[in-house]
Amino acid sequence: MAAYTITTSVIVFLYIISASQAARNLNSFTAQDESSSSMVNAVGLCSLMIETEGYTCEQHTVTTKDGYILSMQRIPASRDGTKADKPPVLLQHGVLMDGGTWLLNSPDESLGFVLADNGYDVWIANTRGTNFSRGHTSLSPSDPAYWEWSWDELVEFDLPATIQFVHDQTGQNLHYVGHSLGTLIAFSAFSKDQTLNMLRSAVLLSPIAYLGQVSSTLAQAGADAFLGEALYWLGLHEFAPRGQAVVDLLSAICKMPGNDCSNLMTSFTGQNCCVNSSMTDKFLEHEPQSTSTKNMVHLAQMIRRGTITMYDYGNTDDNQKHYGQSTPPVYDMGGIPKDFPMYLSYGGADALSDVEDVKTLLENVKDHDPDKLVVQYEEDYAHADFVFAVNAKEVVYDPVMTFFKLH
Repeated sequence: MAAYTITTSVIVFLYIISASQAARNLNSFTAQDESSSSMVNAVGLCSLMIETEGYTCEQHTVTTKDGYILSMQRIPASRDGTKADKPPVLLQHGVLMDGGTWLLNSPDESLGFVLADNGYDVWIANTRGTNFSRGHTSLSPSDPAYWEWSWDELVEFDLPATIQFVHDQTGQNLHYVGHSLGTLIAFSAFSKDQTLNMLRSAVLLSPIAYLGQVSSTLAQAGADAFLGEALYWLGLHEFAPRGQAVVDLLSAICKMPGNDCSNLMTSFTGQNCCVNSSMTDKFLEHEPQSTSTKNMVHLAQMIRRGTITMYDYGNTDDNQKHYGQSTPPVYDMGGIPKDFPMYLSYGGADALSDVEDVKTLLENVKDHDPDKLVVQYEEDYAHADFVFAVNAKEVVYDPVMTFFKLH
Protein backbone atom coordinates (compact mmCIF):
# COMPACT_ATOMS: atom_id res chain seq x y z
CA MET A 1 0.00 0.00 0.00
CA ALA A 2 2.84 2.37 0.94
CA ALA A 3 4.64 1.59 -2.33
CA TYR A 4 1.49 2.30 -4.30
CA THR A 5 1.03 5.64 -2.49
CA ILE A 6 4.62 6.69 -3.21
CA THR A 7 4.32 5.65 -6.86
CA THR A 8 1.05 7.52 -7.21
CA SER A 9 2.53 10.65 -5.63
CA VAL A 10 5.50 10.57 -8.00
CA ILE A 11 3.17 10.19 -11.00
CA VAL A 12 0.98 13.04 -9.80
CA PHE A 13 4.07 15.23 -9.39
CA LEU A 14 5.32 14.38 -12.87
CA TYR A 15 1.86 14.88 -14.26
CA ILE A 16 1.54 18.32 -12.68
CA ILE A 17 4.78 19.31 -14.40
CA SER A 18 3.51 18.10 -17.78
CA ALA A 19 0.09 19.67 -17.21
CA SER A 20 1.78 22.97 -16.36
CA GLN A 21 3.56 22.84 -19.70
CA ALA A 22 0.24 22.11 -21.38
CA ALA A 23 -1.34 25.05 -19.57
CA ARG A 24 1.22 27.39 -21.09
CA ASN A 25 0.09 26.23 -24.53
CA LEU A 26 -3.62 26.43 -23.69
CA ASN A 27 -4.39 29.60 -25.65
CA SER A 28 -3.03 28.27 -28.95
CA PHE A 29 -4.61 24.86 -28.39
CA THR A 30 -8.02 26.39 -27.61
CA ALA A 31 -7.93 28.52 -30.75
CA GLN A 32 -7.24 25.46 -32.89
CA ASP A 33 -9.94 23.53 -31.08
CA GLU A 34 -12.53 26.26 -31.58
CA SER A 35 -11.69 26.51 -35.28
CA SER A 36 -12.12 22.76 -35.67
CA SER A 37 -15.34 22.86 -33.68
CA SER A 38 -16.75 25.63 -35.88
CA MET A 39 -16.11 23.55 -38.99
CA VAL A 40 -17.81 20.53 -37.45
CA ASN A 41 -20.79 22.61 -36.37
CA ALA A 42 -21.14 23.93 -39.89
CA VAL A 43 -21.64 20.36 -41.05
CA GLY A 44 -23.56 18.81 -38.16
CA LEU A 45 -24.72 15.33 -37.28
CA CYS A 46 -27.55 15.44 -39.81
CA SER A 47 -25.28 15.62 -42.85
CA LEU A 48 -22.39 13.71 -41.26
CA MET A 49 -24.19 10.61 -40.01
CA ILE A 50 -27.94 10.60 -40.68
CA GLU A 51 -28.70 11.86 -44.19
CA THR A 52 -25.76 9.83 -45.51
CA GLU A 53 -27.73 6.71 -44.50
CA GLY A 54 -30.82 7.80 -46.43
CA TYR A 55 -32.85 9.28 -43.55
CA THR A 56 -34.58 12.65 -43.28
CA CYS A 57 -33.03 14.76 -40.55
CA GLU A 58 -33.98 18.03 -38.87
CA GLN A 59 -31.46 20.20 -37.05
CA HIS A 60 -32.68 22.03 -33.93
CA THR A 61 -31.13 24.14 -31.17
CA VAL A 62 -32.24 24.49 -27.57
CA THR A 63 -31.10 27.20 -25.16
CA THR A 64 -30.88 26.28 -21.49
CA LYS A 65 -31.85 28.65 -18.68
CA ASP A 66 -28.16 29.22 -17.92
CA GLY A 67 -27.40 30.19 -21.53
CA TYR A 68 -25.94 27.05 -23.18
CA ILE A 69 -27.06 26.47 -26.77
CA LEU A 70 -27.52 22.77 -27.39
CA SER A 71 -27.78 21.01 -30.72
CA MET A 72 -30.49 18.41 -31.27
CA GLN A 73 -31.27 16.20 -34.25
CA ARG A 74 -34.63 14.73 -35.19
CA ILE A 75 -35.28 11.72 -37.41
CA PRO A 76 -39.01 12.08 -38.11
CA ALA A 77 -39.41 9.17 -40.53
CA SER A 78 -38.10 5.74 -41.44
CA ARG A 79 -35.53 5.18 -44.16
CA ASP A 80 -38.27 4.55 -46.72
CA GLY A 81 -39.84 7.92 -45.87
CA THR A 82 -42.78 6.66 -43.80
CA LYS A 83 -43.63 9.33 -41.24
CA ALA A 84 -43.36 8.35 -37.58
CA ASP A 85 -46.64 7.11 -36.12
CA LYS A 86 -45.35 6.25 -32.64
CA PRO A 87 -44.43 8.58 -29.75
CA PRO A 88 -41.22 10.60 -29.60
CA VAL A 89 -38.10 9.08 -28.05
CA LEU A 90 -35.24 11.20 -26.68
CA LEU A 91 -31.76 9.61 -26.75
CA GLN A 92 -29.20 10.93 -24.25
CA HIS A 93 -25.56 9.87 -24.56
CA GLY A 94 -22.95 9.38 -21.83
CA VAL A 95 -19.82 11.25 -20.74
CA LEU A 96 -17.07 11.94 -23.33
CA MET A 97 -19.59 11.06 -26.05
CA ASP A 98 -22.15 12.92 -28.16
CA GLY A 99 -25.31 12.07 -30.07
CA GLY A 100 -23.30 10.08 -32.60
CA THR A 101 -23.36 7.29 -29.98
CA TRP A 102 -26.71 6.20 -31.33
CA LEU A 103 -25.68 6.26 -35.01
CA LEU A 104 -22.17 4.81 -35.32
CA ASN A 105 -23.16 1.26 -36.27
CA SER A 106 -25.07 0.31 -39.41
CA PRO A 107 -28.75 1.36 -39.59
CA ASP A 108 -29.77 -2.20 -38.69
CA GLU A 109 -27.66 -2.05 -35.50
CA SER A 110 -27.83 1.57 -34.26
CA LEU A 111 -30.64 2.43 -31.87
CA GLY A 112 -31.38 5.82 -33.46
CA PHE A 113 -32.03 4.21 -36.85
CA VAL A 114 -33.72 1.09 -35.43
CA LEU A 115 -36.27 3.25 -33.60
CA ALA A 116 -36.95 5.39 -36.69
CA ASP A 117 -37.49 2.29 -38.84
CA ASN A 118 -39.96 1.02 -36.26
CA GLY A 119 -42.10 4.15 -36.45
CA TYR A 120 -40.76 6.22 -33.55
CA ASP A 121 -40.13 9.96 -33.74
CA VAL A 122 -36.42 10.04 -32.79
CA TRP A 123 -34.74 12.98 -31.06
CA ILE A 124 -31.01 13.01 -30.28
CA ALA A 125 -29.48 15.21 -27.56
CA ASN A 126 -25.93 16.59 -27.46
CA THR A 127 -24.66 17.69 -24.05
CA ARG A 128 -23.02 21.08 -23.52
CA GLY A 129 -19.34 21.18 -24.45
CA THR A 130 -19.52 18.54 -27.17
CA ASN A 131 -18.74 19.41 -30.80
CA PHE A 132 -22.35 20.24 -31.68
CA SER A 133 -23.25 22.06 -28.44
CA ARG A 134 -20.49 24.60 -27.86
CA GLY A 135 -22.65 27.69 -28.18
CA HIS A 136 -23.63 30.06 -25.38
CA THR A 137 -25.55 33.31 -25.19
CA SER A 138 -22.57 35.21 -23.72
CA LEU A 139 -19.59 32.87 -23.21
CA SER A 140 -17.02 31.25 -25.50
CA PRO A 141 -15.50 27.80 -24.92
CA SER A 142 -12.21 29.66 -24.46
CA ASP A 143 -13.66 31.30 -21.32
CA PRO A 144 -13.04 29.29 -18.12
CA ALA A 145 -16.53 30.24 -16.97
CA TYR A 146 -17.99 28.29 -19.90
CA TRP A 147 -16.71 25.05 -18.31
CA GLU A 148 -17.80 25.83 -14.76
CA TRP A 149 -20.32 22.99 -14.46
CA SER A 150 -20.64 19.33 -13.56
CA TRP A 151 -23.42 16.83 -14.13
CA ASP A 152 -25.45 18.74 -11.52
CA GLU A 153 -26.06 21.38 -14.19
CA LEU A 154 -27.02 18.71 -16.71
CA VAL A 155 -29.69 17.62 -14.24
CA GLU A 156 -30.85 21.16 -13.54
CA PHE A 157 -30.64 22.67 -17.01
CA ASP A 158 -29.78 20.45 -20.00
CA LEU A 159 -32.14 17.56 -19.32
CA PRO A 160 -35.23 19.69 -18.58
CA ALA A 161 -34.53 21.91 -21.60
CA THR A 162 -34.27 19.04 -24.08
CA ILE A 163 -37.28 17.16 -22.70
CA GLN A 164 -39.38 20.34 -22.67
CA PHE A 165 -38.34 21.13 -26.25
CA VAL A 166 -39.34 17.72 -27.59
CA HIS A 167 -42.60 17.87 -25.67
CA ASP A 168 -43.42 21.33 -27.04
CA GLN A 169 -42.45 20.46 -30.62
CA THR A 170 -44.45 17.25 -30.75
CA GLY A 171 -47.29 17.98 -28.35
CA GLN A 172 -46.72 14.55 -26.82
CA ASN A 173 -45.15 12.97 -23.78
CA LEU A 174 -42.00 11.08 -24.71
CA HIS A 175 -39.94 8.02 -23.92
CA TYR A 176 -36.41 8.61 -22.63
CA VAL A 177 -33.34 6.46 -23.31
CA GLY A 178 -30.09 7.16 -21.52
CA HIS A 179 -26.72 5.43 -21.53
CA SER A 180 -24.13 5.72 -18.73
CA LEU A 181 -24.05 9.40 -17.62
CA GLY A 182 -27.36 9.75 -19.45
CA THR A 183 -28.83 7.45 -16.80
CA LEU A 184 -27.18 9.24 -13.88
CA ILE A 185 -28.68 12.60 -14.78
CA ALA A 186 -32.05 10.94 -15.34
CA PHE A 187 -32.09 9.11 -11.99
CA SER A 188 -31.06 12.32 -10.25
CA ALA A 189 -33.77 14.38 -11.96
CA PHE A 190 -36.41 11.71 -11.29
CA SER A 191 -35.44 11.60 -7.60
CA LYS A 192 -36.40 15.29 -7.44
CA ASP A 193 -39.59 14.64 -9.44
CA GLN A 194 -38.31 16.73 -12.36
CA THR A 195 -39.56 16.30 -15.96
CA LEU A 196 -41.70 13.25 -15.13
CA ASN A 197 -44.91 15.03 -16.14
CA MET A 198 -43.61 15.02 -19.75
CA LEU A 199 -42.33 11.42 -19.87
CA ARG A 200 -44.04 8.13 -20.64
CA SER A 201 -41.14 5.94 -19.49
CA ALA A 202 -37.36 5.77 -19.17
CA VAL A 203 -34.90 3.17 -20.43
CA LEU A 204 -31.58 3.21 -18.58
CA LEU A 205 -28.74 1.32 -20.30
CA SER A 206 -25.61 0.64 -18.21
CA PRO A 207 -27.38 2.37 -15.31
CA ILE A 208 -25.21 4.55 -13.06
CA ALA A 209 -26.28 6.00 -9.75
CA TYR A 210 -23.39 4.70 -7.67
CA LEU A 211 -19.73 4.36 -8.67
CA GLY A 212 -18.09 3.20 -5.46
CA GLN A 213 -17.35 -0.31 -6.71
CA VAL A 214 -16.20 0.32 -10.29
CA SER A 215 -13.91 -2.49 -11.42
CA SER A 216 -12.22 -0.34 -14.09
CA THR A 217 -8.67 -0.06 -12.80
CA LEU A 218 -8.03 3.03 -14.91
CA ALA A 219 -11.11 4.88 -13.63
CA GLN A 220 -10.29 3.89 -10.05
CA ALA A 221 -6.63 4.87 -10.36
CA GLY A 222 -7.47 8.24 -11.89
CA ALA A 223 -9.93 8.99 -9.08
CA ASP A 224 -7.59 7.84 -6.30
CA ALA A 225 -4.70 9.91 -7.67
CA PHE A 226 -6.84 13.08 -7.92
CA LEU A 227 -5.64 13.60 -11.49
CA GLY A 228 -8.83 15.39 -12.54
CA GLU A 229 -8.34 17.77 -9.63
CA ALA A 230 -4.76 18.40 -10.83
CA LEU A 231 -6.13 19.60 -14.17
CA TYR A 232 -8.69 21.82 -12.47
CA TRP A 233 -6.21 23.36 -10.03
CA LEU A 234 -3.94 24.22 -12.95
CA GLY A 235 -6.71 26.10 -14.70
CA LEU A 236 -7.51 23.53 -17.42
CA HIS A 237 -11.28 23.72 -17.21
CA GLU A 238 -12.04 21.87 -20.43
CA PHE A 239 -11.42 18.13 -20.25
CA ALA A 240 -10.52 17.62 -23.93
CA PRO A 241 -9.67 13.93 -24.55
CA ARG A 242 -7.79 14.79 -27.73
CA GLY A 243 -5.83 17.59 -26.07
CA GLN A 244 -2.25 17.18 -24.89
CA ALA A 245 -3.06 17.69 -21.20
CA VAL A 246 -5.51 14.78 -21.10
CA VAL A 247 -3.22 12.64 -23.23
CA ASP A 248 -0.58 13.27 -20.57
CA LEU A 249 -3.11 12.37 -17.87
CA LEU A 250 -3.94 9.06 -19.54
CA SER A 251 -0.26 8.36 -19.97
CA ALA A 252 0.26 8.92 -16.25
CA ILE A 253 -2.59 6.59 -15.35
CA CYS A 254 -1.34 3.92 -17.72
CA LYS A 255 2.09 3.98 -16.06
CA MET A 256 0.61 3.11 -12.69
CA PRO A 257 1.30 -0.44 -11.48
CA GLY A 258 -1.28 -2.94 -12.67
CA ASN A 259 -2.83 -0.78 -15.37
CA ASP A 260 -2.94 -2.32 -18.85
CA CYS A 261 -3.67 0.27 -21.54
CA SER A 262 -3.12 -1.96 -24.56
CA ASN A 263 -6.83 -1.53 -25.28
CA LEU A 264 -8.12 1.67 -23.76
CA MET A 265 -11.80 0.97 -24.43
CA THR A 266 -11.59 -2.42 -22.70
CA SER A 267 -9.48 -0.98 -19.89
CA PHE A 268 -12.16 1.59 -19.08
CA THR A 269 -15.40 -0.17 -19.99
CA GLY A 270 -14.72 -3.86 -19.40
CA GLN A 271 -14.40 -6.66 -21.96
CA ASN A 272 -17.15 -5.91 -24.47
CA CYS A 273 -18.40 -9.17 -25.93
CA CYS A 274 -19.96 -8.03 -29.14
CA VAL A 275 -18.41 -4.82 -30.45
CA ASN A 276 -17.04 -5.27 -33.97
CA SER A 277 -13.30 -4.60 -34.08
CA SER A 278 -13.82 -2.25 -37.04
CA MET A 279 -15.91 -0.05 -34.74
CA THR A 280 -12.78 1.27 -33.02
CA ASP A 281 -11.60 3.25 -36.07
CA LYS A 282 -15.08 4.59 -36.75
CA PHE A 283 -15.48 5.47 -33.09
CA LEU A 284 -12.26 7.49 -33.10
CA GLU A 285 -13.44 9.50 -36.11
CA HIS A 286 -16.22 11.01 -33.98
CA GLU A 287 -15.39 10.38 -30.33
CA PRO A 288 -14.33 11.01 -27.61
CA GLN A 289 -15.79 14.45 -26.96
CA SER A 290 -15.00 17.18 -24.46
CA THR A 291 -16.63 17.62 -21.11
CA SER A 292 -15.75 19.90 -18.21
CA THR A 293 -12.90 19.01 -15.88
CA LYS A 294 -15.26 19.82 -13.01
CA ASN A 295 -17.59 17.10 -14.30
CA MET A 296 -14.76 14.57 -14.22
CA VAL A 297 -13.89 15.68 -10.68
CA HIS A 298 -17.52 15.17 -9.64
CA LEU A 299 -17.49 11.62 -11.02
CA ALA A 300 -14.19 10.95 -9.26
CA GLN A 301 -15.78 12.08 -5.97
CA MET A 302 -18.49 9.46 -6.52
CA ILE A 303 -15.90 6.74 -7.16
CA ARG A 304 -13.91 7.57 -4.03
CA ARG A 305 -16.93 7.88 -1.72
CA GLY A 306 -19.51 5.50 -3.15
CA THR A 307 -22.23 8.12 -2.71
CA ILE A 308 -24.47 10.09 -5.04
CA THR A 309 -24.45 13.74 -4.01
CA MET A 310 -24.11 17.10 -5.62
CA TYR A 311 -20.62 18.45 -6.34
CA ASP A 312 -18.49 18.83 -3.22
CA TYR A 313 -16.62 22.14 -3.19
CA GLY A 314 -14.16 20.71 -0.68
CA ASN A 315 -14.82 22.88 2.36
CA THR A 316 -17.76 23.75 4.55
CA ASP A 317 -17.72 27.47 3.68
CA ASP A 318 -18.06 26.94 -0.09
CA ASN A 319 -20.64 24.19 0.35
CA GLN A 320 -22.57 26.47 2.70
CA LYS A 321 -22.42 29.24 0.10
CA HIS A 322 -23.73 27.02 -2.70
CA TYR A 323 -26.14 24.75 -0.83
CA GLY A 324 -26.95 26.40 2.47
CA GLN A 325 -25.38 23.45 4.30
CA SER A 326 -21.88 22.21 5.08
CA THR A 327 -22.08 19.09 2.93
CA PRO A 328 -23.44 18.62 -0.61
CA PRO A 329 -27.09 17.48 -0.79
CA VAL A 330 -27.79 13.82 -1.54
CA TYR A 331 -29.78 12.63 -4.55
CA ASP A 332 -32.16 10.15 -2.92
CA MET A 333 -32.85 7.26 -5.31
CA GLY A 334 -35.69 6.19 -3.03
CA GLY A 335 -37.41 9.43 -4.01
CA ILE A 336 -38.07 8.26 -7.58
CA PRO A 337 -41.87 7.94 -7.87
CA LYS A 338 -42.75 4.27 -7.48
CA ASP A 339 -45.25 4.25 -10.33
CA PHE A 340 -42.93 5.68 -13.00
CA PRO A 341 -42.17 3.06 -15.69
CA MET A 342 -38.44 2.23 -15.90
CA TYR A 343 -36.43 -0.34 -17.85
CA LEU A 344 -32.93 -1.01 -16.46
CA SER A 345 -30.48 -3.06 -18.50
CA TYR A 346 -27.03 -3.88 -17.13
CA GLY A 347 -24.15 -6.23 -17.94
CA GLY A 348 -22.06 -8.68 -15.97
CA ALA A 349 -18.81 -7.57 -17.64
CA ASP A 350 -19.38 -3.82 -17.24
CA ALA A 351 -16.43 -2.21 -15.46
CA LEU A 352 -18.14 1.19 -15.02
CA SER A 353 -21.75 0.29 -14.27
CA ASP A 354 -20.51 -2.44 -11.94
CA VAL A 355 -22.90 -5.24 -10.96
CA GLU A 356 -22.46 -4.47 -7.24
CA ASP A 357 -23.21 -0.77 -7.77
CA VAL A 358 -26.32 -1.67 -9.76
CA LYS A 359 -27.39 -3.94 -6.88
CA THR A 360 -27.06 -0.93 -4.56
CA LEU A 361 -29.29 1.05 -6.90
CA LEU A 362 -31.86 -1.74 -7.08
CA GLU A 363 -31.87 -1.99 -3.30
CA ASN A 364 -32.69 1.71 -3.13
CA VAL A 365 -35.65 1.31 -5.51
CA LYS A 366 -36.82 -2.02 -4.05
CA ASP A 367 -40.24 -0.54 -3.23
CA HIS A 368 -40.87 0.43 -6.85
CA ASP A 369 -44.13 -0.90 -8.28
CA PRO A 370 -43.05 -4.27 -9.77
CA ASP A 371 -45.38 -3.72 -12.72
CA LYS A 372 -43.50 -0.51 -13.53
CA LEU A 373 -39.92 -1.78 -13.27
CA VAL A 374 -38.20 -4.11 -15.74
CA VAL A 375 -34.65 -5.25 -14.96
CA GLN A 376 -32.59 -6.96 -17.67
CA TYR A 377 -29.23 -8.57 -16.94
CA GLU A 378 -26.88 -9.62 -19.74
CA GLU A 379 -23.98 -11.57 -18.28
CA ASP A 380 -21.54 -11.08 -21.17
CA TYR A 381 -22.30 -7.40 -21.88
CA ALA A 382 -19.89 -4.61 -20.90
CA HIS A 383 -20.36 -0.85 -21.00
CA ALA A 384 -20.03 -0.24 -24.74
CA ASP A 385 -22.06 -3.28 -25.80
CA PHE A 386 -25.31 -1.53 -24.95
CA VAL A 387 -24.75 1.05 -27.71
CA PHE A 388 -22.25 -0.63 -30.09
CA ALA A 389 -22.83 -4.40 -29.95
CA VAL A 390 -23.68 -6.02 -33.29
CA ASN A 391 -26.45 -8.02 -31.57
CA ALA A 392 -27.82 -5.20 -29.39
CA LYS A 393 -30.99 -4.97 -31.48
CA GLU A 394 -32.01 -8.53 -30.68
CA VAL A 395 -30.66 -8.55 -27.12
CA VAL A 396 -31.70 -5.08 -25.89
CA TYR A 397 -33.51 -2.88 -28.42
CA ASP A 398 -36.32 -5.28 -29.37
CA PRO A 399 -37.25 -5.83 -25.70
CA VAL A 400 -37.06 -2.07 -25.14
CA MET A 401 -39.57 -1.43 -27.94
CA THR A 402 -41.87 -4.05 -26.44
CA PHE A 403 -41.60 -2.13 -23.17
CA PHE A 404 -42.44 1.13 -24.96
CA LYS A 405 -45.64 -0.42 -26.36
CA LEU A 406 -46.82 -1.05 -22.81
CA HIS A 407 -46.48 2.63 -21.92
